[in-house]
Amino acid sequence: MNDKTEELRDIFTDVTDGEATVTESQEDTRGSLEKDERSVEERLENVIAQMRERYEFETPLSNDQLINLAKAFYDDESDAAIADELGVDEADVFEARLSLHLVANDDADEVDLVAIRNRNEDDAMLADEYDVSEAQIRRYRRVAAAKDESRAANDRYRDEFDSVLADADLTDRMASDVREDGLEDATEGMETDVEF
Repeated sequence: MNDKTEELRDIFTDVTDGEATVTESQEDTRGSLEKDERSVEERLENVIAQMRERYEFETPLSNDQLINLAKAFYDDESDAAIADELGVDEADVFEARLSLHLVANDDADEVDLVAIRNRNEDDAMLADEYDVSEAQIRRYRRVAAAKDESRAANDRYRDEFDSVLADADLTDRMASDVREDGLEDATEGMETDVEF
């Protein structure tokens, strides 16, 4: 070793407190799309608990039913289908869904919610004007209120549902694709016509 190399080694040893090496051993870990170690149900339960605490909404549905409602909503099931699955009234599903800020695209696609939200007229007058029933006007107003509530929270809870349920779906699809691709690679070129 020449003088410069020895001098550099001494500087290195001083800087690293006498350690011979500064590298750490690396582990072979498998990657995951899921950063959160909790299950989908635990993550959904956490979001629902936060919303119950913040908004103090009341519903006859249990937390387990609300979790199943959210999953079914993300599976594009209708309120009627969800109500049948949960054994509850369709109106309770609608109300609970909006309490969770889970507004579907077709909840009020026939009417301008901004116009209804800003109107002080009673339901009967608006129903006549829009040529719909008073029940539909009440429904539209409830949808507008849910959208406003979600927007006031910067769509935080809706984003959390998206993250949990959309990521879970993506993880399932990708894991399935990986399993299928792995089987294809493993069986490629194998003879399958075997006689015993």
